[in-house]
Amino acid sequence: MANEKHITLSELLADVRRTLAERFPLGVWICAEVGEIKENRYSGHCYMELIEKGDNDGTPKAKASAAVWRSRWGMLSAHFQAATGSPLAAGMKVLLKVSVTFHESYGLSLVVNDIDPAYTIGEQEQRRRQTIEQLTAEGVIDLNKTLDFPTVIQRIAVISSATAAGYQDFMNHLSASPYRIEATLFEAIVQGAAAEQSIIDALGRVADSEEEFDAVAILRGGGSQSDLGCFNAYPLSAHIAQFPLPVLTGIGHDKDTSVADLVAHTALKTPTAVADFLVERITGYHSEVEYAYERILTASSALLESHRTRLERNNALVHTLAEGLLRRMEVRLERASVELHHSVARLIEAHKARLERAEVKVEASSPQRILAMGFSVVRQGGRALTSADNIEVGNSVEIVFADGKATATITDKTK
Repeated sequence: MANEKHITLSELLADVRRTLAERFPLGVWICAEVGEIKENRYSGHCYMELIEKGDNDGTPKAKASAAVWRSRWGMLSAHFQAATGSPLAAGMKVLLKVSVTFHESYGLSLVVNDIDPAYTIGEQEQRRRQTIEQLTAEGVIDLNKTLDFPTVIQRIAVISSATAAGYQDFMNHLSASPYRIEATLFEAIVQGAAAEQSIIDALGRVADSEEEFDAVAILRGGGSQSDLGCFNAYPLSAHIAQFPLPVLTGIGHDKDTSVADLVAHTALKTPTAVADFLVERITGYHSEVEYAYERILTASSALLESHRTRLERNNALVHTLAEGLLRRMEVRLERASVELHHSVARLIEAHKARLERAEVKVEASSPQRILAMGFSVVRQGGRALTSADNIEVGNSVEIVFADGKATATITDKTK
């Protein structure tokens, strides 16, 4: 074993260095995710840890250190930020042109010579589209938009960082309005790698007391395009789409619309715009109420005036009709009085004539007048005899004449 040919460790590593230099003489483009990044403020160099995550659990399956020397870092970082709208940061997927170097004492390292920002932008857009497609396939992309939005929002849950300038602007605008809107802060990280889970956790806390709020606002304030990453991710977007309260977004990015904006009930550009939106809704409702009040007041005044005019007209009409009726009744009463007077007089005359006729009849039928005409009344025992059958020969009778009476004895009776 001791006689077998061997090489030293330094010789082996030197062979590795030469092999890598021969294999990658002009450098190579690689895609990776930035795990860590740090700029040395003294030397001006930038040091990164590049990783490639596994497909299943996200555990890194490859990892390497990389450096960008000061001579190129300033130019590359400025170009990247100008193209993407954000500085190179941990969590980004990037396409880098690297030189592969190996040192016997320090091991393998990569030197970054160029960065393609188009790859990073494209990767973010691809992730955004995948999220939209998944939410659409699940039928929840417009779910939050179907929730009833209160006409006036008086209680709103706010998800933001307490120190964010956007949150301060939001609160200042609410305070400056003449209306009272109760805003409750659910503090969360809204930028960086931890933002997505932090916002999801805050949404969970709001959901636990959803009956205390009319809506929820997610505020971020200013930021770079890369900071939109969490707002394009499926987990956060799905939470927003299916949230039980209307969600307003004001994540402070004028150029792009994130998936969170698409699934939210109402998307606004900035936290200040969210505050203005809330105030304007109350102002609009207030104006509608005032307009309705004015319309009711005008309509009621017109109605009262109309009824007053009708009442006065009816009062005058009733007065005129009453006077006319009284005059007609007076005429009818006078006419009836005259007719009654004439009727009574005629009735009296008629009864008088009837009495006179009756008197004539009575006088014509009186016994005294009949007796005066030559008739007489024969009585027997004080009773007038009306038949010969009631008298007997030899009876004594009384004969009554108009001017006296006589007594006789019946001597004969013929039938």
